[in-house]
Amino acid sequence: MDLFSLENLFTLAMLILLQAVLGFDNLLYISIESKRVPAESQRMVRRLGIGLAILLRIVLLFVVVQMIETFKQPFFGIHLGIIEGEVTVHALIVLIGGGFIIYTAMKEIYHMISIEDLSHDEKGSQRRSVASAVTLIVIMNLVFSFDSILSALALTDVFWVMAIAIIVSGIMMMVLADEVASFLARNRMYEVLGLFILFIVGVMLVSEGGHLAHLTLFGVPVEPMAKSTFYLVLGVMVVVELVQGRYQKKILARKHAEIKAGGALAVAD
Repeated sequence: MDLFSLENLFTLAMLILLQAVLGFDNLLYISIESKRVPAESQRMVRRLGIGLAILLRIVLLFVVVQMIETFKQPFFGIHLGIIEGEVTVHALIVLIGGGFIIYTAMKEIYHMISIEDLSHDEKGSQRRSVASAVTLIVIMNLVFSFDSILSALALTDVFWVMAIAIIVSGIMMMVLADEVASFLARNRMYEVLGLFILFIVGVMLVSEGGHLAHLTLFGVPVEPMAKSTFYLVLGVMVVVELVQGRYQKKILARKHAEIKAGGALAVAD
């Protein structure tokens, strides 16, 4: 009966906002991953992947609530001299997820700079099956879920408030995923920006996982990248991309005008 109390409603609004902010990098991954399947299946892959992820997020929320102390306890240690640490379940999941995102971003960047014909690439780049794309989206969605779930537990201990926030944010993600994918399809020049943002997300997750595992490299502790630093870097990258895009348009317009003027002089001669 207390579910609709003023306190719970305020917490629910805060959690939905938190999920939306933390879900940006997840949306980017979903949009890039769904591009690897045939065009007619991309929307279905995004919605099915997010839908399954919502259900599994609620299951994960229940498991984390019941076993939060277990996730924080180290289950094996690393003592190799140059690297030391105590790895927990949470740290291991974040480390593996961050490493996989770095690998995905680097692979896509390498593929992008190695192709010679973009039109040929659009036809031949559909190398992912629908099942594998959905599976990867669900798995990475769960990796991104850990931080948001732990952040939610810091705000409330009411399970249904957190579950409703997950469902509402998941529905919002379904809508926004289509919009992000459409934007990247219409503006392919922003794909590079998106991939490098994804790369930074991977670095942030690896640093966070290293911090959770209390890793030290050559005696120096691994420090997590602050969320404020991530958003600052993201903002700078977006501004640089926008300025560079406008500058390139001016250069192209000037070259076009020079070519046109040169052609007019040739006709006059």
